[in-house]
Parts: sequence; C-alpha cells; structure tokens
Amino acid sequence: MVEMELEVKLNTGTSRTSAVGQTNAQQRDVKGAVEKRKRKRLETSSVVLQETTVGVASGKSIRSLRQQTRAPTYDEDLLDAVIDQQLGGTPFPARGRKRKPLSVEKEVDVEAMIAASIGFPRESLTEEEIEAGVVASAGSLEQANYIVVRNHILAKWRENVNAWLDEDTVMESIRSQHKSLVAAAYKFLSTFGYINFGVAPAIKSRIPEEATKATVIIIGAGLAGLAAARQLLAFGHKVIVLEGRQRPGGRVYTKKMVGEGLAAAADLGGSVVTGIHGNPLGVLARQLGFPLHKIREKCPLYQPGGLPVKEEMDARVEAQFNKLLDRASKWREEMNTVADSISLGTTLETLREDAGVAVNAEERQLFDWHLANLEYANAGLLSNLSLAFWDQDDPYEMGGDHCFLPGGNVRLVAALAEGVPIFYGKTIHTIRYSSEGVQVIAGEQIFEGDMALCTAPLGVLKREAIKFEPELPVRKIDAIKRLGFGLLNKVVMLFSHPFWGAELDTFGHLAESTNRRGEFFLFYSYAAVSGGPLLLALVAGEAAINFECMPPIEAVTRVLSVLRVGASGDDYDILAECVGDGRLFFAGEATNRRYPATMHGAFLSGLREAGNITTFAGSRIVSSKGERGIQKDIQSFATILVDIFKEPDLQFGCFSVVFDPQTNDLKSYVIVRLTIGKGERKEEPESSPTDQQSVHLYTIISRRQAFELLELRGGDKLRLIYLSDKLGVKLVGRRGLGVIGDGIVSVTKWNRAARKVNSPLNITPVTSFAAKTPKSQ
Repeated sequence: MVEMELEVKLNTGTSRTSAVGQTNAQQRDVKGAVEKRKRKRLETSSVVLQETTVGVASGKSIRSLRQQTRAPTYDEDLLDAVIDQQLGGTPFPARGRKRKPLSVEKEVDVEAMIAASIGFPRESLTEEEIEAGVVASAGSLEQANYIVVRNHILAKWRENVNAWLDEDTVMESIRSQHKSLVAAAYKFLSTFGYINFGVAPAIKSRIPEEATKATVIIIGAGLAGLAAARQLLAFGHKVIVLEGRQRPGGRVYTKKMVGEGLAAAADLGGSVVTGIHGNPLGVLARQLGFPLHKIREKCPLYQPGGLPVKEEMDARVEAQFNKLLDRASKWREEMNTVADSISLGTTLETLREDAGVAVNAEERQLFDWHLANLEYANAGLLSNLSLAFWDQDDPYEMGGDHCFLPGGNVRLVAALAEGVPIFYGKTIHTIRYSSEGVQVIAGEQIFEGDMALCTAPLGVLKREAIKFEPELPVRKIDAIKRLGFGLLNKVVMLFSHPFWGAELDTFGHLAESTNRRGEFFLFYSYAAVSGGPLLLALVAGEAAINFECMPPIEAVTRVLSVLRVGASGDDYDILAECVGDGRLFFAGEATNRRYPATMHGAFLSGLREAGNITTFAGSRIVSSKGERGIQKDIQSFATILVDIFKEPDLQFGCFSVVFDPQTNDLKSYVIVRLTIGKGERKEEPESSPTDQQSVHLYTIISRRQAFELLELRGGDKLRLIYLSDKLGVKLVGRRGLGVIGDGIVSVTKWNRAARKVNSPLNITPVTSFAAKTPKSQ
C-alpha cells in the first residue's frame, strides 16, 4: 500500500486533503456497486433449501423432522427480520400486534436458512463434515437428523453471539437419545469456528491462563492470522504472531484524514462488509456493539459532461448487459472444457456485436460502465478472466445488505489484536519444516515451534519472498503460479462539505473512451460514517494499470475535474492444503474458494486453519522421550476421491466409473471420471510421474448409461461426444459433483472401510431426531 498526502487548491480556494491509495491486493469488497448496480447472477439468487422426505417416529415434539417434502427458498427479508430481532429491533409483525409463535415447521425452516447463510447446505453434509466423519453412515436418517441438529446449534448461537454456547444448553431442547448427534455437531462447529468465536467477554474468558498444547507460529497479523491466533489461544495452544509491518490488519488499513479543521477515517484497504447475513465480521460488530451503516441502493450515473444518464436508457442497457451475461453462461455450458481457454471479455464483446447492442456513443459509454463494474467485482481485466471460472464463487455469496463500519474497519482489527502476542517488524524470509517441528526465520532471529501457519498474501508467495525448506510440493507451487490477483486503486478526498448530496452513498461516472472506462467509474461517500465529508473514487481494470504510473498530482487533478462537472477454483483448495506431515498450514483470502478476495474470506480461513491445526495437534502422539509420533491420516475430499478411484467398478480408455454400493439398480447414479493428459490409459503405477501431471474431470450419470458408454466403439472421442451431445452432461472439477456425488463418495468410503475389516456396511434407520417437550407442557 503506497499512500501520498496532497494539499490541493480548487477554484473556490477551499483546501482539501487527498490520499491516493494504491493496492494490488485481491480487492473485491462489493459484487458490483450496490444491490441496484449488482450484475445479474448467472445462477438464481435464491438458495433453494430442498427438504428430504423422512419418516418420523411416533410422538410429536418441538424439533421433530417434517414429514412433507417442501422446497422453501432463501428469504432475505425473513433473515433481515430475524437479525433485526436479535439486535433488539422490531419483531416480525408491526408494532402493537402480538406476534404469533412460529410453528415447529417454520422454526426449523428459519434455522435451515440461517445455516445456509453461513454456508451449510440444507440437504447434505459439507465436504468438511464428511472428512470429519460426523455421522456413521451417509444418506441415512442419522444424517438427516444430524443436519437438523447442526442447523439448530448454529441458529441458537446466532441468537446471542455474546454468550458461550455449551452442549448442556443445546441439550435442553433436544431429546437425550440424540446426545451423540449433538456431541458430533457441537464438536465440529466449535472446532472449526462456526460458533463460540470472536471478541465478546464470554468468549475471551475461555482462553486458559496457561497453554498446554502445541506451539504454533503464525506468519502475518491480517484478519486470517488474528482469527486463527484467537481460536488457537482459546484451544490452549501457545501462539506467537510475526508481522512484517508495524501494525496489524494486513490490507485492512484505516487512515485518518485531516485538513482545514476537519478529520475523517478512510478505509484505504478492505472497506465494505459484504452481505451481513452469516458474515463473521457482522458477528464481531455485534459483539462489540458497533452499529453498521447499510449502503443505500440509490446510485445515479452521470455522463462525461455531467448530465445524469436518462433512466430509460439506463434500464435498457442494464437489461441488455444482463442478457448478454446469461448468453455467456449458455455458451459456457455448450462449450464445456473449451470455455477454459476463452476469456469473459472476448465472449461479451462477441455477443455484443452479434446482438447489435450499445452501437451509439452514449449507449457504449453506459455499457462500458457495466464492464468496468464487472472488472471491479472480479478484481481483474475481463480479458484475463476465464469464461469457465470467473464466477465460481457466486453460489457462496453472502446474502443481506452491504455495510460500512463507522470509524473504519481498523476498529475490528484492534479488537482482534487485543491480548494476542504479536511481534512487529519481523520480515520472514525462510520457513523450515520437518517431522521434528518448524523454524521461522526473520533476519537473524529464529523462532521454533511445533507448527506454523502462513497467511502471507498471494503476491508475496508469487514473488518467492519466503523460502521454504524443503521446497513446497509442485502442485502447490503450480497453484500459486496459476492464481492471479487484480489491481484496484483508490483516491480518497476530504472536502469542506458533501456537495454531492448527503442522501447518496454511491454514484457513478461514465468515461468517454473504452480504454478509460474504469477511471473513477464509481464513487463511495463516507460522509455518513467517517466523521467528515469524505469521498472515495475507484479506478479499476486497464485504467488501474495505467494509474500506477500516474503522478499523484495528476491523479487528483483528474478526479477533481470529474467532480466539477458532476484460476480454476481448485487452486484455492490446493493453496489451502497443509504440507510437511501437518507442520505447515496456509490461510488468507487466496485460500478460501468460497469467499476469495474478501475480508470475511480471510477471517474464515483463519478459523478454518485453527481447527485444522488443533485436529492435527490432537492426533500427534508425543512419547515420554520426546519422540514425535506419526499424525493420523486425515483425508481431504480430494484424497478420498483418489482412493475410491484406485478400485473403479468400470475402467475403459481414459474413463473410470464408481457405482453407488448401496444398490444394483440400473437407474442409480454413478460417478464417471475422465483423466486428461495421458491419452488412452496404459498399465502404469498409480503414482507414476505421468499420472501426477494428469487432470481429472467428473460427471454424474446413471449406471445404465455407464454401461452404454463402455460399449461404445470408436475410442474416447466418441464417448465424449456421447456424454455432451446425447446425455447433455457437463464435466466438472471434483468440487462440482454436488449432493449426489458427495453421497456416493461418502457411502463408498465407508463401505470399503467396512469391507476391509470383513464387516458388511449396514445402513440402518435410527430413531427420528426430536426435541424434549418443555417442562411447562
């Protein structure tokens, strides 16, 4: 982050203090400007929470499973009301009306929506839950009951995030025969930071006075490092944090702007809390009693000459732009893997020309504004964004309003850093890891511990500023090379008064030429939250690259002239993988597939790795002689897939097939894997160097279709044509298998594990999950 302060005189003679903030971090605080200006989602914006039909045992209770199949949607208005009530606001009905208690069915629906807002699917387990083995058998009634228990625990803690939620409190509303489900869900949610995290006094009081567990060295005091540090301290670990700067927060940096007797707080780094539903930063704000300012939806656009854009043309071009995005999505589906090598920018321009959209100068300027907004949302040039993967994190976008934190996000950082042992000015140049532990070297100092967590930014890893001994695995190095980050520049100005209007939080400006479309295309007003009339101008896309070479005086002059007139997603997972037999871990926004390039993504990655570190540390046995045992084999979802495909049910050409072991029905689903990079399959060892360079793609078809695929003559080329043209299926990465694929993987894993001990897998129904009836009844 490079900052420069300038005193600039305008024609009025009023002095203004300006700061030019330049950042090459993965800046993507808002998916578009605000809700009104947000690009249309290629997939539905509602998260469908499908209900599984489950038979209910005798007896009704408050928390029994529903008997009817329903598909309620993710209701943002309902969750807004729930959060408002939790904050002590107006309950669901209007004032003066007595609120009817929610029915059991409605209450469980609300709990499921709260869980969905945090990132949990309604009808299935997450990959992390499968890896943790939270239930004994997948796809059973036990799993359905576990999901309801899990959702209940999540919702119960979100009711009061200032209190510590223990198992006994949860059991007050759940029947005793389901104690094992509560124990499994509670352990998983608390270990990986979904409940009982943050800075509330009740949470901080749980940090033991004396550490009794493994020593962990954390590199970086950004949101990821601070989140992990607090969790690990609470778990009983000895923790130290090494930070290269002289302050905590990483790219979250709030600067005090002063001029002409005015002062205001400007967020030069991460600046917006995106989507308040489920966002852990919103939880921190609630615990600290910090009010959040909802970014208002009104966002007028102005032409280069200063006149407002006509509403009719604005609506028409925006609709055309969204329609082209829909068509781009259809192209992607039709092209399958070919879309990997085509850029989103090329696709949109081709579609625009074919459709005859934005042909005159005014419409083209408005169309360019939407392109600039899209480049801002994705923190990169459209010409560099893959058509196949540019929106891979969209399904996980958090719902709810986007918000500013009055006084700046540094207030959250200060609360997180309180009481954490941080050593500033420690620039790390070497990390050594082995079965004996880790060494982290800063200058001439050597810090030793049992484990290390590296939260260094992606740019630092790309520059190879840190030397790893031994060298990181090839697949992680390749992932670092493939992952990219964009450029976003900010110009922050403090004025004598908010001449743009106190009722606005955002407004946009159209550029005269396409190559400058991202130059000051969007303005954020912080007048309502910063303590002064502060305005922030954004520079994105190609304009942001050119802006890097622009002298600060020229940059401010340009923005004032405007104001006078008016990778694949798998690489995130690879970067997140630990190395060195559970000694070296990685966190940060570039390791979070669901929420990359966001403040809450960094925070969540820290909570995730705190759980992983604790799990690994707990599985490592240290003998009385000080010898370290071998840690348990905690398989990742990718490892499970590799293992089950070592024994495929069918294998032909470059295709392998794994059946659902629970049934022989020809209509049942199977997982098909296509191995690319080897040609026709040859007899090679599974771990051969050739196989390590292969790429695996997957799809779901029926068992009957798998046999038809086997019987096809003409080689793999005709089989691919059969899959795409006749069956209409799409090949995806391992994370795209969905609920059906997750179920087959988990059942196959347990089935084969049972076979190894000569014990058949029996998936037997369990008693339906139900709650205790209140004592008053």
